[in-house]
Amino acid sequence: MTTVATGPVSLGDELPAFAGLAGADGRTWARGDFEEACVLALVFVGNGCPTVRLYEERLAGLQRLHADRGLQIVLVNSNNAHLSPPDTYERLVERAARSALPFPYLKDEDGALARGCGAICTPHAFVFDGDRRLRYRGRIDDSRTGHNVSSTDLAGAVGDLLEGRAVRVPETEPFGCAIVW
Repeated sequence: MTTVATGPVSLGDELPAFAGLAGADGRTWARGDFEEACVLALVFVGNGCPTVRLYEERLAGLQRLHADRGLQIVLVNSNNAHLSPPDTYERLVERAARSALPFPYLKDEDGALARGCGAICTPHAFVFDGDRRLRYRGRIDDSRTGHNVSSTDLAGAVGDLLEGRAVRVPETEPFGCAIVW
């Protein structure tokens, strides 16, 4: 069961409380499981979204690059599996195993965490500081194809926070596949 705020968070707001999210690793996850992270990045994804597949390795690389500095990326799948068969819990487990993801991959069955954060598409990133205040929301970068990237927005926000700076670009317009409610 997920527990979240009634409306989407705004920049500076606290991460909604959540608990009971099934992880691809067989664990049940809650907000408190990420207390040690200096920077927590929730990235809403869908298994069938080609944009998400494009970014999977980049997200893994970002996690590996900054894990020792306190970054924790968490993938969250909020798609309704009845309407989007690639997004069943079983398919989530298969994807995580096949891809050897270096971060938790969680199923938000009722979509409450996505709604509480204000996620509208996949991928949609939300970055919280050590106090779990929202400091960035938006796209991963500015390329829909993976080529000619000129703005690495998510990596920039993470870097700013890890360096103790305010995020220079706190909000960008996300793009990808619509979340299937």
